[in-house]
Amino acid sequence: MKRKLSIGVVGLGYWGPNLARNFSLSSAARVAGLCDLDAGRLEKVRALYPEAARFNNFCEMLSDVSLDAVVVATPVRQHYHLARAALLAGKHVLVEKPLAASVAECEDLVSLAAARGLTLMVGHTFLYSAPIELIASLIASGDLGEIRYINSQRLNLGLFQKDINVVWDLAPHDLSILLHLLGSEPKSLNCQGHAHITPGIEDVANLSMAFAHGQFATIQSSWLEPRKVRQMTIVGSRKMVVYDDIAPIEKIRIYDVRVERPPHYGSFGEFHYAYHYGDSYIPRMEQREPLRRMCEHFLESILSGTRPLSCGQSGLEVVRILEACTRSLRSNGAAVSLAPVVSEERVLALEVGMDERRIDGSYIANVG
Repeated sequence: MKRKLSIGVVGLGYWGPNLARNFSLSSAARVAGLCDLDAGRLEKVRALYPEAARFNNFCEMLSDVSLDAVVVATPVRQHYHLARAALLAGKHVLVEKPLAASVAECEDLVSLAAARGLTLMVGHTFLYSAPIELIASLIASGDLGEIRYINSQRLNLGLFQKDINVVWDLAPHDLSILLHLLGSEPKSLNCQGHAHITPGIEDVANLSMAFAHGQFATIQSSWLEPRKVRQMTIVGSRKMVVYDDIAPIEKIRIYDVRVERPPHYGSFGEFHYAYHYGDSYIPRMEQREPLRRMCEHFLESILSGTRPLSCGQSGLEVVRILEACTRSLRSNGAAVSLAPVVSEERVLALEVGMDERRIDGSYIANVG
């Protein structure tokens, strides 16, 4: 019988319990440690994971040599310090999105994981969902034609954050999907937003991105909507797709519609756009929990030593865009050019700060 991987989860607020639940359901893992500053949260999970050791100090949980991996589900400001400490302790790490609060922090984590031969993965959950897998296969097969633009909306009332704006909170989901589907980063972007509730923290934002091959993408993020909206439209030169994540069953609808410009015309009177209106259909998809698949993928990556789909490098790419969004927001929506993508070889070659000093209590998880 194969030994199960021992998992420690730090942060038991909003998302941590969901991660712990999915790892506990896996035949390849067991939840061996749980950490949070809040004693009440630790007490709530006692009955669910009676065999798991409970800690209110992250240093103490890391010193438990039986842990194989650590899952970080804390506020963004703590991601880097907790993930770095776990990597230095020789643990594989899964970090909730976004990977860290800056590109510099992400680069350090990626290079450190590579130097230690450890798996570093980001919680870009939607990459493991059946709808996104289907859309990716439609694009790869050429069934949609050339992708022209993608529009995404992620709207709801709350949850308001105190330390990050709505772009850093909601847009990482959409950005990870866009980068996965298009296979490239944007060359420039504009981001406009406004803070209605908390001064200095935008609760509504619109992001527009231009890509090197002519594709265009927009993301609308809001904490100030009466409805919960999770919708993405992918427009190709041959077909179009609408993905509605709120729909209970029929999440994907494919439209056989397009518009074509006549290749040749001699006069304005001969110029006519050609509109094609075909059928729309709903493909059948297997119903499965993306978070469960993401957790299983993390375990498989550790056991096989292979690079995960949502690796540290992909987390770095998302944070690069988020940083550019911040610069655009602070410049009243001015266009920001993104420098050429830092190659993975460059990231892995960055000097790793082998700071082995003992982490102090300031790095204890506090989900607030």
